[in-house]
Amino acid sequence: MIAITGATGQLGQLVISALLKTVPAAGIVALARDPAKAEGLAALGVEVRQADYNDAAALEAAFQGVDKLLLISSSEVGRRLSQHGNVIAAAKRAGVGLLAYTSLLHAADSPLALAGEHVATEALLRGSGLAHTILRNGWYFENYTGNLGAALAHGAILGSAKDGRVSAAARADYADAAAAVLTAAGAPEPVYELAGDRSFSLAELAAEVSRQAGKPVAYRDLPEAEYEAALLGVGLPDWLASLLSNSDAGVARGGLEDNSGTLSRLTGRPTTTLADAVRAALGK
Repeated sequence: MIAITGATGQLGQLVISALLKTVPAAGIVALARDPAKAEGLAALGVEVRQADYNDAAALEAAFQGVDKLLLISSSEVGRRLSQHGNVIAAAKRAGVGLLAYTSLLHAADSPLALAGEHVATEALLRGSGLAHTILRNGWYFENYTGNLGAALAHGAILGSAKDGRVSAAARADYADAAAAVLTAAGAPEPVYELAGDRSFSLAELAAEVSRQAGKPVAYRDLPEAEYEAALLGVGLPDWLASLLSNSDAGVARGGLEDNSGTLSRLTGRPTTTLADAVRAALGK
C-alpha cells in the first residue's frame, strides 16, 4: 500500500497519476485534508483518507496498513517543521515501512532561506528510526511559466538572480521520479538530488518567451530589496515576497543549479526542456 500526503495538490495528483501506470488503484491511498476535493481520485478506485498535518491522531489512523508513504512538504512556510514532525511521528507509530520526503535541491548547503525547514525535517527523519529517502527537488518550471501573462503584458521578467542558472524541471518530472522511487523493488538511496538536465539563466528564459510569443520580453535584474518591493507592489504578501526575492538571490549564488542527471536517470527519460515548458505555458 502506497500513500501520498497532499494528494489533492498539484504535485500529489501528478504522483498518483504516475503510480496508476503500474500500481492498481486499490494499492494507492490518497491522503487529503479535505477528502471532498479527492472525489476524482476516488472515482478512479484510489482509497481516500482524511489526513491533516496538524492532527497527529488523525494522521496515525490514516497511515494504518501503509507500507510506503510520500510526505509532500507542507505549503505553510513557517509551520512546516511541526507539521512534518507530526507526520513522521505518526508514521513511526503506525509502522510505515518507508517514508519518502520532498525536500529542496542541495538543502544541506543551500543559500536559500527556504532550505531551513527542509534541513530540520531531514534531521527529524534521520533521528526517527524510520527507513526513509529524501527527494531533494529543484525548482519547478511552473514557478516561472505560471505567470507569463504579466511578463508579456509588461515586456519584462523581473528578478534578482543576476546571471545565476536554474536547473528546473516540470512538476510532472518530479512526480514521475517520486513514483519510480516508491515502486522500486530495492531499497532507495538515502538522498536524491533532483533537477533538470539543462540549466538556464533568467535572461535565457526571457529570450525563449520572447521568441515563442513573438513579442519583446527582456530580463530586468534588480537588487534583492528592490525586487522584494516590486513583488509587494503587485500585491504579494510580505512572507512570499521575501521568500521569492531571497530565492532569486540564492540562484545568483548557484543554489538551484545541478548537473548530476539524477532526475532523468530515475525516470528513464530526458527532463522537460525550457522550450517545451514555455510552449506549454503559452498554449502552443
